[in-house]
Amino acid sequence: MTVMTTSMPAAASVLGEGRGETLFRVCGAAPLRGTVDIKGAKNAALPIIAATLLSAEPCILENVPDIADIRLMMAVLRHLGARVAFDAAAGRLEVEAAEIRSRTTPEDLASRLRGSFLVMGPLLARFGQASAPQPGGCVIGSRPLDVPIRGFIDLGAQVTSVDGRFAASGRLKGANMILDYPSHTGTENIIMAAAMAEGETVIENASTEPEVLDLVDFLRGMGARIAWIGPATVAIQGVSRLHGNVYRLMPDRLEAGTYLLAGAITRGDVTVNRVVPRHLHAVTAKLREAGVHVDEGNHWLRVSPGEGLRAVDIRTYTYPGFPTDLQQPFGALLTQAEGLSTIHETMFEDRLRYVGELAAMGADVTIAGQTATFRGPCNLRGTRVAAHDLRAGAAVVLAGLVAEGETLVERGQYIERGYANFAANLRALGARCEVGGGPADGAGG
Repeated sequence: MTVMTTSMPAAASVLGEGRGETLFRVCGAAPLRGTVDIKGAKNAALPIIAATLLSAEPCILENVPDIADIRLMMAVLRHLGARVAFDAAAGRLEVEAAEIRSRTTPEDLASRLRGSFLVMGPLLARFGQASAPQPGGCVIGSRPLDVPIRGFIDLGAQVTSVDGRFAASGRLKGANMILDYPSHTGTENIIMAAAMAEGETVIENASTEPEVLDLVDFLRGMGARIAWIGPATVAIQGVSRLHGNVYRLMPDRLEAGTYLLAGAITRGDVTVNRVVPRHLHAVTAKLREAGVHVDEGNHWLRVSPGEGLRAVDIRTYTYPGFPTDLQQPFGALLTQAEGLSTIHETMFEDRLRYVGELAAMGADVTIAGQTATFRGPCNLRGTRVAAHDLRAGAAVVLAGLVAEGETLVERGQYIERGYANFAANLRALGARCEVGGGPADGAGG
C-alpha cells in the first residue's frame, strides 16, 4: 500500500477533441438586456455521468450541457466499454454500462479532463479494480488527489502509484473517516466507492457543495442508501447492486453567476432563468453590497443598475461561502467599482493569474501573495489577452464588454469547457462577441 506524488502537471494539454485554438472577439457595447436560460451544471454532470458505471442497467440524464468537458467524459466511458448516446439539442444523455471491458482510463483523455479521475470510485466499487493517470485540465494550482486516494485506502483498497498512474484494487469495506479538507471531487469519489462497499461508511468534513448533493440524490435514485447525519457528515450503507435511473441535473450556478456579472459590469438588466437562487446567495449578497440591484424569484435572478458600483472585499470559501469559480469574473466587475476592492483567493494558488490580463487592458490591480487589490473605476482598452483557465477566460470576455475597442481572447477553448454557446448567449443580450472568424459584428443572434 503506497501513496505517492499527487501534484498537478506543469502545463495543461491541448483541450477539445482534435480542435485547435479558439479566439473570442469582443467589442464594448451598450448595456446587456434580456434573459438567459441556464443549462445543467457541469460540476454535477461529471460525477453523475461517472456514477452510471455503478449499474449494468441504463441511466438517462436530462438537462446535460453540450460542452467540451461533457464530451470528454463521454469519451472516457466509451473507452471503458459503456454504450453512450447523447442528444445535444435535447440535453438528453443515455448510458448503459452493462459490458465494461476496461478498468483503465487512457492517458490522452485524462490529460485533458480533471474530472476523468471520478471514474475510479465507481470502477473500484463495482469491479474491485481501477486505474487512472494523473488528470489534467485547467492549470489553476495544486489540486492533489490525497483525499480520494486516502479514502480508497480507508475502505480497504490497495493503492499504488507508478510513473504518475494510480492503480487500486480490493474488496471494499465500510469505514469511518475524516477528510483533511472538504474536497468536492474527493467526497464524490469516496461516496461512489462506498455505495457498494460491505457495511457502513461515515465521512466527516465532507463537501456539501450543491453538486455533491445532486450526486447523492442521483445515487439514491439508483438504490443507494445515503443519509446526511450532520452538517458535513454523510453515512453510506453499502448495497450489493444498484439499478438504472432517470434524473434531471441541477442548474449551473456558475454559469448563472457569470451572466449576472455580465449584466452588472455593463450596467445592464439581465435575468437568468431556471436557477436555484439560494445556490448563489454569497454572490448576490456581494453584488448588492457593490451597489447592484438584485431581484429574485423561485427560479430566477435579475440584476439591474443601482446608484453606482462600489468597492467590496471578497474572500473565497467552500460552499456556502463565495465560490472560487466566480472570483475571476467578479474581478472584472471590480475594475469598474469606485474605490479600493480586494479578492483573497483561499483555494487555488494560481487562480489570480488572470489579473495580469486585466492589467494589460488598463486595470489598476496588483497582487500580493494570494490577494488581488483593485482600484477603480478604470477605463479598459481592448487588446490581445489570453484565457489561462475556464473562469479566467470568462473574466476577460466580461472585461471586453466594457473596454474601448476590440478585445481578442486567445485560448478560448478553455471557455468552451464550461459554457455552452457563450458568445451566442451574450449576443442575444446585446453584446458584440464572436468566436474566431472576422471582426465582432453588431448585436443580434
